[in-house]
Amino acid sequence: MLVVRMIVDVHTHLPRNRQPAKSEKPKYYTARPGHPIDMDALCWDDHYKAMRNVDRAIVFGLSFGRDKHENDNVAEYVRMYGGKFIGFLTVDPNGEDALEEVERCVNELKLKGIKLGPAYQNFHPYSERACAIYSKAVDLGLPIIFHMGATPGKYDPMEYSYPLILEKVAIAFPDLKMVVAHMGHPWIPDTIILIRKHPNVYADISALFYRPWQFYNALVLANEYDQMHKLLLGSDWPVTTPEETINNLRRINLIVEGTNLPRIPERKIEEIINRDALEILGISP
Repeated sequence: MLVVRMIVDVHTHLPRNRQPAKSEKPKYYTARPGHPIDMDALCWDDHYKAMRNVDRAIVFGLSFGRDKHENDNVAEYVRMYGGKFIGFLTVDPNGEDALEEVERCVNELKLKGIKLGPAYQNFHPYSERACAIYSKAVDLGLPIIFHMGATPGKYDPMEYSYPLILEKVAIAFPDLKMVVAHMGHPWIPDTIILIRKHPNVYADISALFYRPWQFYNALVLANEYDQMHKLLLGSDWPVTTPEETINNLRRINLIVEGTNLPRIPERKIEEIINRDALEILGISP
């Protein structure tokens, strides 16, 4: 019998605008085919409303450390909406004051983790500056979510997005809790092997369901390697919503109706949806 604990979305982005705004020249984010997003038109209330189907949600900024005000915005948003949200900071490991910013965000802003995007931020995940961030994270008890896998940006270096690079990090920092976002697509098999080998490395399923064949195969492989317990619910809002993600998880087996292809056990699907990621990542309320 499934014990319902808590539905947690571990991967959501806070819009820059506090109030509704309208772009004069919209710049659409088009990573999800058929769903262009005018990021400048979104506001904090849009995020709040989208999280109605979850008990808790991790939220972080969009700039990947280029604008420190976004960490302040995340902290203010978390304070405004009470205990539903857990704020993560983002910091540029290449910045001279990166370690100081981590400490400020923890001590002053009370943020609970870190979001990094090596390809977006143009740093090697096992560089000296990056390792200094990991060491600080271990000291402060902060989990790190890494954007790994494909990026839509023409100049984002894909070599920094390969999930197996994080094995060096996991070996050097065995107490660091890490989440590989998007299951590291398209290198999903590599991510599954990574999370199988290292106890403190997990993966989230954010922004995958709209490629249904890839999504199905990802869960089949995770199940065959007995790693479904290492998968965390995530939406990548505003690219998708928690509601869409949960609904498409529950519909995953429709793709194989009438075939002999393996089904994903419904019980394990519900376990992903109801997994208490905060407990797993060591995040206190």
